[in-house]
Amino acid sequence: MESRRVDTGTHPIQAVPRFLNPRLLLHRILIGRIVVAVAALIWAGWMFSSQPGVAFLLALVVLLAGTMSAYAGHAVWVRKVEPGTVFFGVQAAVDLILVLALVHYGQGASTALASLFVVLIAGYALLMPGTGGGVVTLVALLLYLLDRTLVETGVEIPILLGQLAVFAFVFLMVSVLSRRLQVAATEQSKLKHELQRIRLEADEILRSIRTGVMTVDGHGRLAFMNPTAERLLELNGERLLGRPVLDSLKARAPDLHAAMVAGLDEQDRVTRGEGLVHRADGTSFPIGLSTTTFERQLESLPAVTAIFTDISDSIHIQELRSRAERLEAVAALSASLAHEIRNPLASIRSSVEQLARSVQADDDDRTLGQLIVRESDRLSRLLSEFLDFSRVSVHDFSRVNLYAVAVQAVTLVREHPDCGAGVVVRVAGDQVHLDADEDLLHRIVTNLVLNAVQACEGKGEVLVTIDQPSPAALPIGSDIHSPVRLQIQDDGPGIEPDLRERLFQPFVSGRAGGSGLGLAIVQRAVEAHRGLVLLESTPGRGTTFTIFFHATWRTEEPA
Repeated sequence: MESRRVDTGTHPIQAVPRFLNPRLLLHRILIGRIVVAVAALIWAGWMFSSQPGVAFLLALVVLLAGTMSAYAGHAVWVRKVEPGTVFFGVQAAVDLILVLALVHYGQGASTALASLFVVLIAGYALLMPGTGGGVVTLVALLLYLLDRTLVETGVEIPILLGQLAVFAFVFLMVSVLSRRLQVAATEQSKLKHELQRIRLEADEILRSIRTGVMTVDGHGRLAFMNPTAERLLELNGERLLGRPVLDSLKARAPDLHAAMVAGLDEQDRVTRGEGLVHRADGTSFPIGLSTTTFERQLESLPAVTAIFTDISDSIHIQELRSRAERLEAVAALSASLAHEIRNPLASIRSSVEQLARSVQADDDDRTLGQLIVRESDRLSRLLSEFLDFSRVSVHDFSRVNLYAVAVQAVTLVREHPDCGAGVVVRVAGDQVHLDADEDLLHRIVTNLVLNAVQACEGKGEVLVTIDQPSPAALPIGSDIHSPVRLQIQDDGPGIEPDLRERLFQPFVSGRAGGSGLGLAIVQRAVEAHRGLVLLESTPGRGTTFTIFFHATWRTEEPA
């Protein structure tokens, strides 16, 4: 905690214990002054008949003390003025005058009343540690010395020097103790605030991370749950805090429940475990979890903390990688088959065409010949698609404006017969550049936009969006750095779940007459860029393809 300083030549008020707080000390000094002033006023009244002059002077001193006390109280507690060195110095002067008057006119009680100087010195040594308290002590010593030597007669010098030594010793001891207490309090305050800062930072981290954190005490009561855990488990952490939570946890995440119960009963720890969380809507998703057991202060039973996260994205990414490997194998087979079939097919087509044109051929022969030629051409186109599928690779690597590529692809699709007047295709987003093969990017966007247009069946909207998302938008487990996002969204009928799981596989098509290689080519083209393609679709609510690319191609990655 930083020292608070007042910019008026005033005394710096630092972090101190409560009993050394300047306002509290001043409050006590004022109360002591009022008590002494009241006693002095009673004494003045009692001696008014015998010594009216002395009584009058004491009354004036009491009036001064009362006036300054009222001023100090109003300034500090009503006007909220921050007291400083000058303020404390004025108050010390008033107290010195009051105590000196009592000691001077104390007659036989002057020695006993001299102890008030000790109290005054101790009080201002605490209130004004250092130079301020030293000045007050020095003035008190001089006043007492002058009063004893110049006014009284027959003063015993050893006793006087002893009294002065006591005054100085009190000041030194109180000052040293005050300074040490202030230093200790300042360090304690810094430590307290540092601990608070660390706790706030830890709390902020726990609240913002994408991992669920949950602690259950030895009695099965919820001790802590961060917002991610609340969202994943669909539990209200604030309402359940301090209450039994294991029964609610068992219904939603039985594997997590079993791991935490094992930690409570047997202090077993789980590392890299997996389980399922069941949502209220009947769906479920996988989680990765780990638990740890630890002793808590003032608790006889151990507590268990579980750390868990939704690993759906990680599993999905693993599936995508496995799918890419399968596509590579299919691509190699397709290339081999296409080359083996294409040449014989060309010979068959040529021979049939010649037979159909011969003089001996009748109408039935010509009709069958045309049918064979037409089917041969269709088979040849399919073989060309096989070859396109097998030859997907990055050839011309350069800096490409993805937004411009998307505009060109959309312009081409708008001229396609399947894109009727009722389908609106728009491009939105930023002028984003990335390292890529422009031809492959063009094929990716064209295939996906054309699929979206065909899914709209003559009426709907297709939106192509390009931007640079934050790393937090990436699926957990992805290794894409400086991501670029391409998103194609349509409001068509959507894709059924059973087809959605197989849509990127070769020869699987959601459209009648399709070869089933378009999305497989997209998958391979994205994989060739070390990217990631995701599909979200709900029947009746449209489909969204999201592709993440690297903005820059790292040199260690082969093209």
